[in-house]
Amino acid sequence: MALDYSKGCVNFRDVGECLNLIADREIFPVRRILRCGKLEFVEFPEQIGNARTVINLRKGVDPKEKLFDADYWHFPISNDREKYNTTDPLVRRWLNDILLCVSNSVNHFPILFHCTSGKDRTGVVVAVLLTILGMEREMVIQEYLWSEGEVKREWIETALNGIDDPYTYFHRVRLKQLRDKVVAV
Repeated sequence: MALDYSKGCVNFRDVGECLNLIADREIFPVRRILRCGKLEFVEFPEQIGNARTVINLRKGVDPKEKLFDADYWHFPISNDREKYNTTDPLVRRWLNDILLCVSNSVNHFPILFHCTSGKDRTGVVVAVLLTILGMEREMVIQEYLWSEGEVKREWIETALNGIDDPYTYFHRVRLKQLRDKVVAV
């Protein structure tokens, strides 16, 4: 069954709330990381958790850009690139650019990551970020699998396996600074 984009924002969720539900205890702060699909049918900031920073991962520009009181960043990657293949040098550069931005330039929370359906590009970025933030791998995978649409455990495992050592993979990003910024409450 195809995703219905006309009913708001597909795959929208607060990542912290999702992880806490999966774990059945508080393991991650809420209102720090949000995720979803395209914003075309969003009319009010409350529908996207009052995001203060929006990171668009879609190839095209966000038609809702500047509509809400939020900082906007755009990190497109071609639809021809397999985002789950984190060993691809272009995917690696893309992920480094995104996390470098979060580490050095994002100052307003919550951060909303979004792409077209909120599962592939967004799924990889959120999974990688959660891994860097110290979340258990199984929790990262379960959070990814909550997405509607075609998602597969082996896809996200491939993406996570391609990272190997985060300190080497994200050589341009100060990981401790990133952790401190994102999980600060």
